[in-house]
Amino acid sequence: MNTLKAEKRTMDTKAKRLRREGYVTGNVFGREMEGSLPVKIEKSAVEKLLKTNNKGSQIMLDVDGQSYDVLIKEIQFNPLKGQVDEIDFQALVSNEKVHSVAEIVLVNKLEAGVLQQHLEEISFRALPSALVDKIMVDVGDMKVGDVIKVKDLAIAQDKDVDLKTDLEAAVVSVAAVHVDPVLEAEEEAAAEEEAK
Repeated sequence: MNTLKAEKRTMDTKAKRLRREGYVTGNVFGREMEGSLPVKIEKSAVEKLLKTNNKGSQIMLDVDGQSYDVLIKEIQFNPLKGQVDEIDFQALVSNEKVHSVAEIVLVNKLEAGVLQQHLEEISFRALPSALVDKIMVDVGDMKVGDVIKVKDLAIAQDKDVDLKTDLEAAVVSVAAVHVDPVLEAEEEAAAEEEAK
């Protein structure tokens, strides 16, 4: 499990100023915490963490030497500046189920047909020990007409996980390649012209 170092921040320094100084602001909240704990994290540390972790990932957050087992709950990305502005964490309690999401990652190449991904993530509740942030879906053996539904995923068989996403929802499907005969003829004619 990755560890991210953070510092408690006082509210007398504005978030905008901290971002200019190279920090990402954030909050830690949880059932066993009174209120939320405002934190600041070095931008480079957040960028490094987000290469391997994302929303829904479980990490250790070290705030001034105190460790918290947390879930990355929300990431606010600033598209104009191409950077993360804010990141929020939920402190986990070992015997309490938390709501989270797992990213769907498609693996292997399709032999034939057009792959259509219908879901980007799966929503669920689970104890901290059963949390997952990525679900690998092997599409290598899929053929035209095949559909993988949420109920077909390994996470759906895990008794420690309560799925919130509809079990009948399609995750990925394979459609036949539809070629427009007019377009194909035009492309062939263009290719013949170039060959001359």
